[in-house]
Amino acid sequence: MLQADESAASLPREPHASHMKIVLKRVLVPTDFSDDACAAVRYGVALVEEFQASLHVLHVIDEIPGVDPLTLPLQARKKVEQKIEMRAWRELRPFVSGKDSNHVRTVLALEWGTPSVEIIRYAKSHAIDLIAIGTHGRSLQHLLMGSVTQSVVRDAPCPVLTLRRLERDFVVRG
Repeated sequence: MLQADESAASLPREPHASHMKIVLKRVLVPTDFSDDACAAVRYGVALVEEFQASLHVLHVIDEIPGVDPLTLPLQARKKVEQKIEMRAWRELRPFVSGKDSNHVRTVLALEWGTPSVEIIRYAKSHAIDLIAIGTHGRSLQHLLMGSVTQSVVRDAPCPVLTLRRLERDFVVRG
């Protein structure tokens, strides 16, 4: 264990450690539009600016709340799903602010399914290098079935940065 007064110089170094480089080309920020997801987007924007990467912002529509989709006639179900998608796109589009969207390559995505499953699937299919995700969302799913964030951390094909509402922030606008 490293004590507060010990220096990093006393840590063992890997051979060629000075030649190691972090390369981020694609950063994924899943969002449910909660405060923690907003914090994750701030970090995602800062990371893609620093590494000249692209930012992927993904929202997963879990299910139609309070409706059993199998009991609805097909046309009614399609109308409900279209309204839900339109609302999700309206929330997703401005999620990266205007000033950030001018100089950050952003990909917005919307998927239907189980959030953790779709986040993992998206990360794999788009060769995501890092996922930045909030620790607490709007969904009650984390109370009933385990946290989406926990599932993503456990099963992600890449490193995951977890973020909660900020007490101390290391993103500084220059």
